Amino acid sequence: MNPQSQSHQHLDYFKRKETETGVFLNEVQRQAASHTEGALLLLASPGSGKTTTIIMRIGYLMEAKGVRASRIKAVTFSKASATDMKERFHRFFPELRQEIPDFSTIHSLAFEVVREHLRKQKIAYRMIEGSSDGDNEQANKTRILRDIYKNINGDFITDDQMEELTSYISFIKNKLIPMDRLSAAKCDVPKAEDIFKKYEWFKQSGTAKLLVDYDDMLTIANTALAEQPALLRQFQLRYDYVLTDESQDTSLVQHSIVEKLVREHGNLCVVADDDQSIYTWRAAEPQYLLDFKQVYPNASILKMEQNYRSSPNIVDVANRFIKRNKNRYDKNMFTSNPEHAPVTLTELPDYKYQAKYVVEKIADRVHLNEVAVLYRNNSSSIMLMNALDRAEIPFYMKDGDNRFFSHWVVEDILNFMRMTFNDKRPDLLEKVHTKFNGYITKQQMTALLELDADADESVFDRLLKYVPLQDYQHKQLEAGKATLLEMQGAPPLTAIRTIRDKLGYDKAIEKMCDRLGFRKDYLVGILNTLEEIAEPLDTMEAFAKRLKFLEKRMKESKSKKNSGAVTLSTLHSAKGLEFGCVYLIDLVEGILPSNEDIKKFEKDETEGMEEAVRLFYVGMTRAKQELELLTYKTKDGEPVKPSQFVADVRNIQNPPVEIQSKKALKTSAQARPAIPLNPNAITDRDRIVVGRKVRHVKFGNGEIILIVGDSVEIRFPSETKRLSINICMEMGLLEPEAHDPVER
Repeated sequence: MNPQSQSHQHLDYFKRKETETGVFLNEVQRQAASHTEGALLLLASPGSGKTTTIIMRIGYLMEAKGVRASRIKAVTFSKASATDMKERFHRFFPELRQEIPDFSTIHSLAFEVVREHLRKQKIAYRMIEGSSDGDNEQANKTRILRDIYKNINGDFITDDQMEELTSYISFIKNKLIPMDRLSAAKCDVPKAEDIFKKYEWFKQSGTAKLLVDYDDMLTIANTALAEQPALLRQFQLRYDYVLTDESQDTSLVQHSIVEKLVREHGNLCVVADDDQSIYTWRAAEPQYLLDFKQVYPNASILKMEQNYRSSPNIVDVANRFIKRNKNRYDKNMFTSNPEHAPVTLTELPDYKYQAKYVVEKIADRVHLNEVAVLYRNNSSSIMLMNALDRAEIPFYMKDGDNRFFSHWVVEDILNFMRMTFNDKRPDLLEKVHTKFNGYITKQQMTALLELDADADESVFDRLLKYVPLQDYQHKQLEAGKATLLEMQGAPPLTAIRTIRDKLGYDKAIEKMCDRLGFRKDYLVGILNTLEEIAEPLDTMEAFAKRLKFLEKRMKESKSKKNSGAVTLSTLHSAKGLEFGCVYLIDLVEGILPSNEDIKKFEKDETEGMEEAVRLFYVGMTRAKQELELLTYKTKDGEPVKPSQFVADVRNIQNPPVEIQSKKALKTSAQARPAIPLNPNAITDRDRIVVGRKVRHVKFGNGEIILIVGDSVEIRFPSETKRLSINICMEMGLLEPEAHDPVER
């Protein structure tokens, strides 16, 4: 068949499917769906109909080319993606319900290989992730690592350290880093390399069965396919066509498995967007996409650049912003959607106003399921959740982290509070004795614990009477006892500030950060969040109950999906989602981009900064019509810089005008129309207050509902407008209404 008649056949097929399903494919999507032979890299911009194109491609293989479903393998990034694809396939091709292509994750595919390999080798094995019941309890990954850490470091591992350690192990496996090059992977957990080596030894030799974690499934599968031709051939013969989705998130070992699988026929379709690669910390390999032609020299590359999701205002800004990155395919995202509002940039005077500001903006919205608040770090969610709950606004937290409520800083504050009710319990003092200015040593604490446990006497009095102390400690311990007595019955906010200042908790935290490498800004952020929660409460009992309540609300919020609730999510977890209105918060230097991104960039290591740019881009392109970027000037009493990315967006929307000369400036001033004098105009900043009724020369009568920095929001009969206070005063645009109650 000649290419022209083949093209007509493709067109006829897609026209027929459009009539049957209502699904229309544009020219590039049709090319992608009908390009079945050989390697294809399909670069799919945000909102470009990627999943629809993938499903139509599979349908085309089956209906137009007669390929059996069992011969097609679609590898997805997550179980949710696999389920979504399967559901869409049923919807688009109900007549093919009896024949279902193989949709699965890469881990599922790898497990099939591992299971077959170990069966043939007669090797007994046990999975150590997932369920931890039954005989698996003794061989749970977390427990193994906890025991190894304690054995090597002589201490208990924290939750944060456990998270970093498991990420480190996963990174090594997915990057295929050999044992003699472990230093190539960075980890702040003490003796991480020793822990990794001991962990690997224990899994292979420490029990009667081989222990296998999720990352082992990938490395064992990859090695087995490389070393056993018969096994490789067995899996190669299963599929004639392989498709991988979200390939910008695929690791080196995952790419290696897929390469081996398609080596014979070469029919591989890789769907990806290098501009949305945001998981290099999980060992994703965006460079692999840029080197695709080196691996598959005859590959075709197609770009799906039309965005069906967002307004031109958002698409244009995002498209120009991502070009800040150099290590990428050149794409030009565009849309035919109708115009909407420009991207809104809001700079608040202080971080503490952020959650309240967002809640005020959301409060009047009807369709809350179309609203999302996105942030880089999970710690940003607690204050938001607290503010939303107080305003009785339902929320769905996509990836809430309950560890905040069990964090040792939170437990410390509660234990100090408990001691104001009962200072006779040495077990409470034991938990906090190194974190206040009593300077109690480990030996002194042990001596106290060995005294009569039932004694009805303050732990401070017992230390002073029965335990050898340094001279300076007497005064400090007496002061500590007195401070806790003074705190009895105090409001929780006062109590927390007393603990931090008078008892010296902040100074103790600072010393711990210097000694153990903890992030001071993270720990101080927890303390400030606790103060925010405590602020309106009267008693310490109410504060403890509020923390329990919020922990419960966070757990319950996971069931609020698709139930008319605001979505709270990290930027990473928001990928693939879309909302009518999106707020991106905490856009300051040190968060997005992070301090580490900035330091690497200053050393000419660009990848960290480029990934931060991609993360910001992913956040922006979640929005369909409304996008607001929030930054602030101060946090925790310290000045902060607004994110350079916000400045980029500002310059894209309002390019700075370069004045050629004073003459040009003068001419411009002469050409500007004169502003009519308004003797009633508001020219005093103090007269612009919330609740004032005003009249705008263009928009008519309205009421001031919000003031943030130089911005004032005024509710007019037809809509709410955000205006610059300085411009309004300079141009005489506002005057008080005659019947304004504030004026009278």
